[in-house]
Amino acid sequence: MLQVALVRVDQKLPKTQLQLGQVSGLHGVQGWVKVFSETQPRENIFSYSPWHIYVSGEMRQVEVLRWRKQGKTLVAKLKGLDDRDAAKALIGVKIVIEKDQLPSLSNHEYYWHQLVGLTVFTRYQDLNQELGKVVELMETGANDVLMVQSETREHLVPWVFGEFVLDVDLEGGRIDVDWDPGF
Repeated sequence: MLQVALVRVDQKLPKTQLQLGQVSGLHGVQGWVKVFSETQPRENIFSYSPWHIYVSGEMRQVEVLRWRKQGKTLVAKLKGLDDRDAAKALIGVKIVIEKDQLPSLSNHEYYWHQLVGLTVFTRYQDLNQELGKVVELMETGANDVLMVQSETREHLVPWVFGEFVLDVDLEGGRIDVDWDPGF
């Protein structure tokens, strides 16, 4: 099973950090902010503490004092942010954590950021042919899908471990799949 924890891999961040979301707007007059979350489920963004934000190129650590669902939106009260004007300066700011804040996963569970960039090889009909690199992952109703890109084509490989995905070697930078290279 693919553990979906993070979607975004931001190449501008240090390799030790991951973006979980961003401040997307204001809520009320007491400094509450709207939060866009890229975690699954969305509320998991509040499981990680502390957050790091980049304001004017400087990283700051922030603490979430309270949070709640507000309709379809998530809103949060951050420590030291007590009025709407101060909160306005954070709109668009990335919410980042250190990778070592992520919980350990079980066997055959991976975070999306671990898979992006790995080279995919097919063992279809005993081939050992390179299909390309994982450039993105997509959620679908049935299962997640690896988007694999080569110089000449794109493959969409369903993330079904044991059926289409045969092996993942994070250290070797490789994923083995059973996938027709012509498909």
